[in-house]
Amino acid sequence: MTATPDTVVLIHGLWMTPRSWEHWRERFERRGLTVVTPAYPGFEVEVEALRADDTPIATASVPATLDHLAGVIEALPRPPILMGHSFGGALTQLLLARGLGAAGVAIDSAPPEGVRVTPLSQARSLFPALKNPANLRRAVGFTREEFHYAFTNTLTREESDKAWERYAIAAPGNWVWAYGLLANWRPGHQETWVDYSTDRAPLLFIAGEKDHIMPPAVNRSNAKHWRRSPAVTDFRELPGRDHWTCAAPGWERVADLALDWALEHAGGVRTAA
Repeated sequence: MTATPDTVVLIHGLWMTPRSWEHWRERFERRGLTVVTPAYPGFEVEVEALRADDTPIATASVPATLDHLAGVIEALPRPPILMGHSFGGALTQLLLARGLGAAGVAIDSAPPEGVRVTPLSQARSLFPALKNPANLRRAVGFTREEFHYAFTNTLTREESDKAWERYAIAAPGNWVWAYGLLANWRPGHQETWVDYSTDRAPLLFIAGEKDHIMPPAVNRSNAKHWRRSPAVTDFRELPGRDHWTCAAPGWERVADLALDWALEHAGGVRTAA
């Protein structure tokens, strides 16, 4: 047994910055935890600055981002809880596979290499990035309408537009193409490959029933891939939740579920789920 973690590392996903965790940060800090919200390299500025100059987005790389996040985690005095949303969920899985973290929670997670489930709503959500091969070298954003379908489909359009205005940025088109569409079809292992037999810290998947861009079927398949690991793997599907589950009404219940599960399982003896 190890000491209970006193730190949570919150890892944002694509089309977002650490600002997307502002409510969770405050809630977890009120519970006495230290909360770290690292940005991807080059994303350390505010949303408005990244909209004005998206060069750091277009040139971002997965290996550099993983190494940066690993450095942040390794610098902490004890292994933290790792939580990631969307592509941050994929990064969380890759970091856990490196032996980092005391427990992990992947929320509406993008899958690492090997998960081949692609529901129609996911293809439609990602189409703005995938419709033009030139987007491989660009930063690609969602319009307000596209954001409403992909992220906030359970909200009113007015509520969705407010979320878009405060939080949304572009995403690296290369990540969507190379690691979303092509990762399972290119020869050899890609940069989001993970050894699903790795003995890692316990991991919870949280999926939203109404999520369009990372539907429950994707997260369920992702979790099943981890059956080869002796580590604890759990899966929860939340009724009525969309991809914006970390900020949509009722987000408090999602945050509490994630933290309570992680604290319960962190530092325990690793046994098969």
